[in-house]
Amino acid sequence: MIIYKNLNIKKKHRNSVVAIGNFDGLHLGHQKVLNQARLKAKKKNLKFGVITFEPIPNMFFNKNIKHHRINSIKQKLYYFNKLKLDFLVIIDFNKSFSNISADNFIRKILAIKIKSKYIFVSQNFRFGKKRFGNTNKLKIFEKEYSYKTIITLPYKKSKKTISSTLIRKKISEGNVSEVQKFLGRFWSVEGTVIKGKQRGRKIGFPTCNIKWNSYALPKLGVYSVQVETKNFIKKGIANIGYRPTFNGKILLLEVNIFGIKKNLYKKILKVSFIKFIRPEKKFKNINELKAQIKKDIVKIKNNV
Repeated sequence: MIIYKNLNIKKKHRNSVVAIGNFDGLHLGHQKVLNQARLKAKKKNLKFGVITFEPIPNMFFNKNIKHHRINSIKQKLYYFNKLKLDFLVIIDFNKSFSNISADNFIRKILAIKIKSKYIFVSQNFRFGKKRFGNTNKLKIFEKEYSYKTIITLPYKKSKKTISSTLIRKKISEGNVSEVQKFLGRFWSVEGTVIKGKQRGRKIGFPTCNIKWNSYALPKLGVYSVQVETKNFIKKGIANIGYRPTFNGKILLLEVNIFGIKKNLYKKILKVSFIKFIRPEKKFKNINELKAQIKKDIVKIKNNV
């Protein structure tokens, strides 16, 4: 997969099949669209690519949105690569780009720079300044610029239309088992282990601490998790929250990995959320906290 961070698209990737969107989470609906686009490219003997945007437009327009992403950009690239794209165009969503009219987006980017032959978009796709562009606008210019617009239908699972918005809602409710159904995999976050105050180690449950960054915010509390590094995959218990027993002020992910006692500072962990166990709670004292953690671990190890 060739990644373009500008619009200097090589000749071999022009006259192609492209799918356009944020694709946050790359859920089953996204995967269906991209698989359809890839099959079209194969049938027509064309290259297959994706146009996406960074940062996610919602986060660009509303600076108050701090926790929104289902996947980091690094994860997004990993999943795109697994879907066997020929190329990926990452458009820098900045002030200048946000002011491009819908007509110019079609003419300058889709028609001139990429020379798209087939354009796959969702029914609710919006683009251009003030989001004036839509699927009807794409249809209007088809003959002039010699491309075909293919509008993909929503994908349903368990009678629910899968969308990134729905997945964020389920994450906020702590319903990570349903999120797994919509993604086709566990929802996971990645981060570098930072040095904490070592309270977990002192009470017998050493944790790896990870800053939450821009990921969508799940229901605060305790989760059963799977933890992966380059060297191991282990089950564990995690708490996402502010540590009210210690009057914490910073949102933090704390992970206790079963069977791992060594120092993992500065290591990158992939933490996959398997099941919500209980909400975050302020305990009266350390002994009460320790007793509850022991109960939580028993639940997780018994797959309750």
